[in-house]
Order: sequence, then C-alpha cells, then structure tokens
Amino acid sequence: MKKHFLLLVLALGSIASLQAQSIFEQKNDPYFGESCTSIMVAKGATTDGSVITSHTCDGRYRTWLSIEKGQTFDNDTTTPVFKGKLRTETPWDMRKVEQVGTIPQAKQTFSFLNTAYPCLNEKQLAIGETTFVGPEELVNEDGMFLIEELERIALERCSTARDAIRLIGELIEEYGYGDWGECITIADKKEVWQMEIVGEGPDKIGGVWAAQRIPDGHVGISANISRIGEIDFKDKDHFMASKNVKSAAKKLGRWDGKEPFKFWKAYGDTEKPFKIREYFILNALAPSLNLDFEADEIPFSVKPDKKVSVQDVMALYRETYANTEYDMTQNLMVTKKKYNDNKEEIGVDTIKSPVANPWMGRGERNLYNQLKEGSVEFQRTVAVSWCSYSEIIQLRDWLPDEIGGIAWFSFDNPGQSPRVPIYSGATELPESFNFCGQKRYREDAAIWQYRKANKLATLAWQSTKDDFLKEVAYFEEKGQTETKELEARIEKLISEGKQEEAKELLNRYTKDFAGATMLRWKELEDMYWARFGLGF
Repeated sequence: MKKHFLLLVLALGSIASLQAQSIFEQKNDPYFGESCTSIMVAKGATTDGSVITSHTCDGRYRTWLSIEKGQTFDNDTTTPVFKGKLRTETPWDMRKVEQVGTIPQAKQTFSFLNTAYPCLNEKQLAIGETTFVGPEELVNEDGMFLIEELERIALERCSTARDAIRLIGELIEEYGYGDWGECITIADKKEVWQMEIVGEGPDKIGGVWAAQRIPDGHVGISANISRIGEIDFKDKDHFMASKNVKSAAKKLGRWDGKEPFKFWKAYGDTEKPFKIREYFILNALAPSLNLDFEADEIPFSVKPDKKVSVQDVMALYRETYANTEYDMTQNLMVTKKKYNDNKEEIGVDTIKSPVANPWMGRGERNLYNQLKEGSVEFQRTVAVSWCSYSEIIQLRDWLPDEIGGIAWFSFDNPGQSPRVPIYSGATELPESFNFCGQKRYREDAAIWQYRKANKLATLAWQSTKDDFLKEVAYFEEKGQTETKELEARIEKLISEGKQEEAKELLNRYTKDFAGATMLRWKELEDMYWARFGLGF
C-alpha cells in the first residue's frame, strides 16, 4: 500500500511544474496563460436576485487561506506591498517574499478572505481573477503592484465595485503595475464589473486599464482572454477606463488611431476575444442565440434563456464538455463481451474505456494518439486537474453583510471536490486551511484531504464517476438546504445585538461542514484503495 501511495504522490507532482519567482519566468509554467476561469452573473439574471462572481485558481498556487481581520490605524502610518506571496506554504511563510514598497495606510480596513488571489470582504465586495497575459513588451517589472496585492488593498478599503475600480486605477497610476495582462471580476451587492489591466511598456511603470459592467440581467465570463471591445466613454454607467487607454495604444503602435478602438485588439495579443470556454459557457446559458464558434467575435455578455442559480454555476465549473463534440474521451471506446446467467457469451457491447477521463495528462494523450492518430484532441476544459482552489461567491443585498456574502469554496479539481460555505462575516477557518499542499505532500494541508480520493477516482473514472458525483451532489444539496436555516438563525442573533454569538455560529458551521466533507473523502479514498489496490 505504501508503495502504491508513493507512486501516486510522485505522479501528482508532475501535474504542474513550479513557477519561478520572476514574472518573466512564469512563461516556463506549462499552464501559463491557461489558468483561471471567472463566471459572472449580474443582478436580474440570478434566480434569487443575488450577484455572482467566481474564480478557479488553476496552477500551482498556494492553497492556504485565512481571514485577515479589519483594523484601525493612526495617521501617517504605511502598509507594505509585497511580491512573491502566491507560492508561500503558510500565512507566516515569508521565504522568497520581497517587500517592494509602501503606501499610506487607510485609517480603517475591512476584514477579508485571504486566498492566493484575495476574494471577499466583510462588506460583500468580491473579486475573481483570470490572467490573459497580453504582449510581453507591455510588462514592466519595476511597477510596484502585482494583481494579488491590488486585490488585497481594494478589499481592505472598498465596499463597492466602482470604488474598487477607481482605487486600483489610482494605485496603478501612482505606483505602477508590474504584472502581466490581468482581468479581475469585481462584484458588490448591486453589480458586477470586468476590469482588464496591462502594463504601459518599458518606458513607464504605470499601466493601462478598462472596465465594463455586466448589464443587469446578463452573464459574462473571463477565461484568459481579453474580452473588452469598444468603450463608450459617454456611458459611465457601464464603462470606466484609464486616461491613457487610447494614447498608450497609439504610442506603442498597437492602434493606428483610425480604425474603431477595441481594448482586446489593442492589448489582448489574441486573434479574437474568445476560445472554447467563453463560447461554451455563454452558449450553454443562452442557446437560443446560436453562437458561432467560428465567428470573429461573440457578445461580451449575454442574457441567459432562463435565470441562473448558484447551483447552475457550480455545474458549469464541473464542465468537461462530456457528450459534446468537444469531449476528449469520445473516441476512447472498447468492446465488452456480454454473458448470460450461465456465463455463455451472448453478444458484444461497445463502451467507453473504464480508464478514459477528461483530465488526461500530455503523456497519456500522446500515447493514445500514437496508438491511433486523432484519438484525443486536447480541449481546455473548465474543470481541470491542476486547479489549486476555486470559489463561487454570492452577494445578497437583502441580508446583513455578515451572511449576505458567501463563498462556496473548494480545493483541487472543481469537477470533483465538494464546496464548503465561507461567509463574509466569518472570523476563523479550520486549522488545516492554514497549510498549502502544493510544494509537498502534507497531512495537515486541507487540499490533500480531497486530492487523494479525487486522483484515485480519476484513474478509473468511467466506473467511479456516477457514485463519486453523487457525493458531490449530496454536499451541494446539504449546503443549499442547511444554510437557509443557518442564515435565519444568524439574522435573528444580529437583530438581537448578539454579533459575537453570530460569528461563533458562522465559524463553527464552516468548520463542521468542512470536517464532514473531509471525513467522507477519506472514506472514498479508503474504498478506492480497497477496490483498486491490485491495479486499476
């Protein structure tokens, strides 16, 4: 058994190579430019009236998370700005972390959920993230801010999406932007925006950005491609942009000043503003539009054919295009003989190979294609095996802030792992959430409580998936049912002025829910070793 487990751990280590600290060396990562998916659902498009943003953190990023508590500060204090925190092993791990500067501290900061890319604060401000890379010539490492630090500062200081966009724009202008092309999806209780940012080139440390609001009643997606097109500068209700958005493009020779200015065309470094994920998600939510995958452009956002629930978004994050023309396993068929009760052969079935799965590595795909050319055509699925964590965040203006914001959080592959509810009013997380499991196997890291069963199930996915996904569905339904009762209890406590009791109950619920999922995934792991211990 130990030998089998060691082999499994060694295999998992090859899922994604470690990214180097220098942002230019990120290109050595096999998934650079293919990491992260953010789906947005605006008010009026959801079944319950909430606003949704979300994020898959795909790649070998840190998986520890914490609640950073809000504080008050004296005048004339500063706060440090760092680079290198995306791959630390614990909240207190400062190896290879560099302080690159300071900025004036706010008099008061809000508490926030500190994921690798910070995502939710106590005022129901939420942020998703996806890298679209952009042209290398625009990157200037001398800029102070990387995207994760801009997100942190915004969550510490802002309560609305518009304020966050303005603050981020001001910080970029004053202190510089040192990252690749990034999109952050910023949502509050009323609206959700898509903000895209690039550097200004080697001669300036500043940056260039544009933001477009997902209209009420619409859904949008950002998946590693710049999506913002023409900017209506007069429509301040739906567009915001840096002052240099057009002049920088012209100066850098990325726009001739004559053809219609499109942000994605000037700064996206791509032939068109969508690929498979953008097309698939928008087409799935609005099939009546008959979107064309071969088109030069598809809409920035769409009105879904029917209202979208948070469960719908969860399902989209499990998407691997099964039973569609983009299904990577569609050609992996084998024959299976059929027998009667007397063990007499009575026919032959053609079935999908038990080991066919949508998360095949490059070596496995190459082997299939070597045996038979064209067996597997790679598609970038929404759910990927190299995901560090993901969250789907609901923001609800009819509830107190303590329970209005809820992050449905999962570790590892979003196509397999259960989602744990973390509220905007939470002040503590389970102890195992303090430890990252990306650098090495460690029992105390939460991600490994899920990853072991997930990977074992993957190796015989056609025989495990139905029962496995029933477990995911069980906890999804459990969360949707129980949180309604919990929220009613919390709302009552808050109305009675019992804030501390309310927070204690929120913290306990998240810990208990996480513990229940970990226990069940441990049982699944043991069950799979018993079933497949002699081979898959």
